[in-house]
Amino acid sequence: MKTIIDSDLLTALVTPFDENKNIDFDSLKKLTNYLIDQGCNGFVIGGTTGETPTLSHDEKIELYTKFAEMVDNRVPIIAGTGSNNTAETIQFTNEVAKIHGIDYALVVVPPYNKPNQRSMVAHFTEVANNVEMPIFIYNIPGRTGVKMSQETIVQLSHLENIKGIKQCASLEELEYIVDHKDTDFQVFTGEDAQALTARLLGANGVISVASHIYCKQMRQMYDSLYDGKYPKAARIQRWLTPKMAALFMYPSPSPVKAVLNAQGFKTGDCRLPLVSLNNEEKIILAQHLGLKDNALSQKLPLDLKEAEKDE
Repeated sequence: MKTIIDSDLLTALVTPFDENKNIDFDSLKKLTNYLIDQGCNGFVIGGTTGETPTLSHDEKIELYTKFAEMVDNRVPIIAGTGSNNTAETIQFTNEVAKIHGIDYALVVVPPYNKPNQRSMVAHFTEVANNVEMPIFIYNIPGRTGVKMSQETIVQLSHLENIKGIKQCASLEELEYIVDHKDTDFQVFTGEDAQALTARLLGANGVISVASHIYCKQMRQMYDSLYDGKYPKAARIQRWLTPKMAALFMYPSPSPVKAVLNAQGFKTGDCRLPLVSLNNEEKIILAQHLGLKDNALSQKLPLDLKEAEKDE
């Protein structure tokens, strides 16, 4: 098993689809190898960005199995297994636990049911005590309709089988979690724009969508921080922040898939109920990314050099 302790820049991967909306494993392998070469040192597969609600049970098992083979223990993998059904979450997580190369399960705060804090504690305690692999909490109130409080997160951090969190909330809440959590509990922000600040505040790093496109720059940012080059790290984050925001102008992952397709990665369209960007939306996105208006619609692979800042 690979541990997450030494990872700081994880990509929450898209799921590439071919023209028939089947998973395109060749494209996934190409993208995976590219991101590792660019400095990504961990992955979340089967999360929000991976359009997991549109994947069947069998598709997820096949996706996780083949992805683990692609990664081949080079970096740790967190696989999405959570749902709003506690019993099903336990059953599916234990299926995934049998896949060699999957290191952690990502268990989302139950959506739709709108559990209160006591219910969240009961849900995650039941899961943690009955699954055969370590789990990460996924706190994303914008998607689930409820927020796990900072106090609840700290309480759950002391359970032996809960190893960390992907936290999508304020920096103030992240500070509290870092200050009060169990020593071995790993904290990752799920907000790209918080990547640098979260690390400065004591978080382990970021689970990122923008790293699909800007992995090299994000790696440079963190490495500059570690080298004590604080103005450079800050300059890269300031340059990245508006571009990170642009990648969420439309329902994710449609913007990042549009850019990846233009780069030649062939990640395909989104599955319904999400739709891919139309031409007008591609123009607006390109403008916000500092690209030419037709950059995301042209047939030739996109050259992102024009979107890079010489550091």
